[in-house]
Amino acid sequence: MTVSGCYALVASPTEPAQEAAHALERLYDFVPLEEAERVIALGGDGFMLQTLHHMLSVRHICPVFGMNLGTVGFLMNEWRSDDLAARLAKAKSFNVTPLRMDTVTVDGERISSPAINEVSLLRETRQTAKLEVSASGNIVIPELFCDGVLVATPAGSTAYNLSAHGPILPFDSKMLALTPISPFRPRRWRGAILPEQTTIGFRVLEPVKRPVSAVADQREIRDVESVEVYLDRSLALTLMFDPEHALDERIAMEQFIV
Repeated sequence: MTVSGCYALVASPTEPAQEAAHALERLYDFVPLEEAERVIALGGDGFMLQTLHHMLSVRHICPVFGMNLGTVGFLMNEWRSDDLAARLAKAKSFNVTPLRMDTVTVDGERISSPAINEVSLLRETRQTAKLEVSASGNIVIPELFCDGVLVATPAGSTAYNLSAHGPILPFDSKMLALTPISPFRPRRWRGAILPEQTTIGFRVLEPVKRPVSAVADQREIRDVESVEVYLDRSLALTLMFDPEHALDERIAMEQFIV
């Protein structure tokens, strides 16, 4: 049986995901990823991010319907092999705009990378990171002493950002979360919610004595000197969800989980 719309199937290398992939391949016909109009991804949230980043890197971007065979599965639907064609026909689509992280290293190398959930700056040694923080060119914190700091999208606000005590952002809020990680000074600063058009800049103070790495989702750049983070509207990603488990509703309900 062929699922309508030329779907490709990708799966995490874990045993549960591979077993699920074999089960689907016995039931449905799939096309290679480069020929796909839609993608079915089997795994956890980490594998979903890997799949999205792979599509960005090869410039073959199409909607993704994920099924959870990982741990949390916030970005995934429930795993079921039956009625797949009907589920796909009824799926609700959500557009996700990634962040862009532009970095300059201590050696002067310039590296750019997209981030779907968050961009985080993290100290590399036991020395506290010392950062200057700016918003759209205006210095808002001259000296932030911390273990790190991150910028999260609404889709990523329930991930690392939430673990760092950052705010949950409604999916359609058009906001970004700027959240410190174990801030020491300013002692009472707990972060900010900024309009999505804001370009957030970080300058590492004392980058040799207090080295800092920058991480875009799962890609790490070490020994950075400066970082700019902003929404990259040239990259449009689409996630598909069962109507009863839609992404916007999941994010909203996270506010009531204790």
